[in-house]
Amino acid sequence: MRLRDRNIFITGAGSGIGRAAALLAAKEGAAIACAEIDESTLKETVGLVEDAGGRVLALPCNVTDRDAVKESVDHAARELGGLHALLNIAGTGKLAHTADVSEEDWNRTLGVNLNGTFWVCQAALPHLLEQRRSAIANVASIAGLNGQAYSAAYCASKWGVVGLTKALAVEYVKRGLRVNCVCPAGVKTPLIGQMLPPADADPDLMARFGLVMKFTHPEEVAESLVFLISDAARSINGVALPLDFGNSAS
Repeated sequence: MRLRDRNIFITGAGSGIGRAAALLAAKEGAAIACAEIDESTLKETVGLVEDAGGRVLALPCNVTDRDAVKESVDHAARELGGLHALLNIAGTGKLAHTADVSEEDWNRTLGVNLNGTFWVCQAALPHLLEQRRSAIANVASIAGLNGQAYSAAYCASKWGVVGLTKALAVEYVKRGLRVNCVCPAGVKTPLIGQMLPPADADPDLMARFGLVMKFTHPEEVAESLVFLISDAARSINGVALPLDFGNSAS
């Protein structure tokens, strides 16, 4: 029970990594605040956590709306009796030739992946810093460590998440808050089906997405996230952890 008596706020909890993290965190003893823009998938996740015997709070929330984020985080802290950890998992993405990226797609990708991560961190900070020990784990990507063709907006957003993670890790280390992020390669989630390359994509450039073409499962990413917010990782701070079968090692 690595998270016994901990209260965890999780974004993107409706499916994929977020749902897997909510189920695992509840299994490990945590009370969960599940935030998700899609109320139907949020309801499904909450039902699964409840069926597993977990304590869970449902919070419909758009992470790009700063005021809504603050309201949701504050509500979670009141209802659960404080917050001990934050998992920023909500994300989006779309592949395209850089010259073809629309203003709408650029703003949406940066808005969800980077702005949303920042707004949630900012709203959670006062609550996390009330604890003797607390932790944030963000979901970045190997696209936040390496350049990838047809991914200008996605890469920009995920490099931003890595930078934000490291900045917070340094700023709050003396106050008992650890901040890390994971950088998965392809994960078998609904999002991966949206990230299709352009029809005329160069296969040589696409090969740079990974030397070992394997997919990670949401449950594997959830295991890394739960580890990073647990006391077992108490000396780990400011790390961007690749989950990519060694692709980024070469």
